[in-house]
Amino acid sequence: MEDREDLKSILPYLPLSLCSSSLFWPNQVVETLTSLSRGPSHSGVTSGYKLFQVISDLRRAISLTLPFDILDFSAADGYALLFDEAEKWMGQVIPAMADLLLRLPSLLEAHYRNTDVLTGLRLLESQNSGIVFLSQELIGAFLGCSFFCLFPISDRFDKQLQMINFDHLFANLSSSYRENLENKVKCIMHYFERICSSMPTGMVSFERKVLPLEPNPGVCYPEIDDWRNSRLPLCKFQAYHSGLIEDQSHGALEVDFANEYLGGGALRRGCVQEEIRFMINPELIIGMLFLPRMADNEAIEVVGAERFSDYTGYASTFRFSGDYVDKKDLDVMGRIKTRIIAIDALCFPGTRQFRHECLLREVNKAFCGFKDGFNYQQYQRHCQEDRVCTPSLHKDVDGSNVGTSSDVQMDEASRIPSVFSQERSKDSKASADGIKGNQYLESDEPIGIATGNWGCGAFGGDPELKVAIQWLAASQAKRPFILYHTFGLRELKNINQVCTWIHSNGWTVGELWGVVVDYSSKRLNGKTKDGFFSWLLPSLPSNA
Repeated sequence: MEDREDLKSILPYLPLSLCSSSLFWPNQVVETLTSLSRGPSHSGVTSGYKLFQVISDLRRAISLTLPFDILDFSAADGYALLFDEAEKWMGQVIPAMADLLLRLPSLLEAHYRNTDVLTGLRLLESQNSGIVFLSQELIGAFLGCSFFCLFPISDRFDKQLQMINFDHLFANLSSSYRENLENKVKCIMHYFERICSSMPTGMVSFERKVLPLEPNPGVCYPEIDDWRNSRLPLCKFQAYHSGLIEDQSHGALEVDFANEYLGGGALRRGCVQEEIRFMINPELIIGMLFLPRMADNEAIEVVGAERFSDYTGYASTFRFSGDYVDKKDLDVMGRIKTRIIAIDALCFPGTRQFRHECLLREVNKAFCGFKDGFNYQQYQRHCQEDRVCTPSLHKDVDGSNVGTSSDVQMDEASRIPSVFSQERSKDSKASADGIKGNQYLESDEPIGIATGNWGCGAFGGDPELKVAIQWLAASQAKRPFILYHTFGLRELKNINQVCTWIHSNGWTVGELWGVVVDYSSKRLNGKTKDGFFSWLLPSLPSNA
């Protein structure tokens, strides 16, 4: 395998070693995994405690026993709770997972042979836009590493990376959060059962999207005047008072109400919107391996993460409710047509969310997520054809220059779709082929936004304000529509009436932005205590 900088960037965070251009497990790890792969009669692993003992032995064999690399030993109780009487797991799933881990070095080497430096696995650091394509099989092997707690720990904090081993998740099973956490783990267990019986063969892409903060030729972070001067029309808006974002059937980009650290508390006690999504689509977890904390001008888009589990409830009432068969079509890259965008809202903003700088932060964060990451030239062409577009708001989408050498290199990937058009058959075995840059194909599908009360639950944002902010961002990103799920929130019962009125008046992005700023100034100065909807339309019936 050739000496690649992308491999060098991620290698310190992997449990594998590199020698003479080959990746490998230490001999003792191979022996232990081989024993596990032959079943409990050979390995002696017949209980959860014995499984955790093997996990500890594997970590020592990989020399992951530095002071800050010690596992949460309370996890032993969690593994015992779920696996002491799990005969199917001990007899079938654990051996299959061990076999998958034995193949990890060859899977990763094949990945680097079949990808280029613009799409291969690497650390996608902050302020560097770029994309990584991984096969579902390779993701399954990495998640197996998480289950066996094999990833190094000590260097992740310095790089602002989430912990990705499952020990804390299992350790918390003995807490008062036991019931919903047990159901989170059941989702992950179900995922492994599925892939060990039938390995999926598609691809998943993880993209860091960046709106550069510093002025550059043709690139700039939108300011308040840019929004005020935009003459783009508002996109179509439809609200739903029932239903879930992940159940939408319009092919829309689905918003993950994210933590700035991708995944939030998915591998700890968290069990709200983002964490639930990571449990029912476990392939999302692997983004936590190589995607550090998001800055205010960044978003993360994941395409192709398959859903494996159904569920009911939310937070403390969350329950795994069985198998889910994801029937969505594949795109030409072999990715399931599930598009998820992670954007993090201001946390506990209080009244400061009405300040101009906070409004700007939120609308730019959503705009960064909603704008096309890999259709820059198509987007630019639309703006050139539309004379009412504001150049300053669209100058960040031509992909020509991003200020630093690494940004420029990454942005070459952003131009790939309009340069190359090699088709891939829908049923191709993408996991074996990998992804080269010249296999991109630009999509002409009209992709809207499916969202809801972003930053309004645990984060404490104003839901009526967030409706307007996301509508502005989707419209400025030239998305054709926004599907808004209110989850039955009382404050938003009049949402369709308000949005219909705004549309009937033909407001542009700039006009709605101006009204939002005016309202926010009055709210900040104590000149109104009304919600945005009732302030805008005093004739609306009360939300009570």
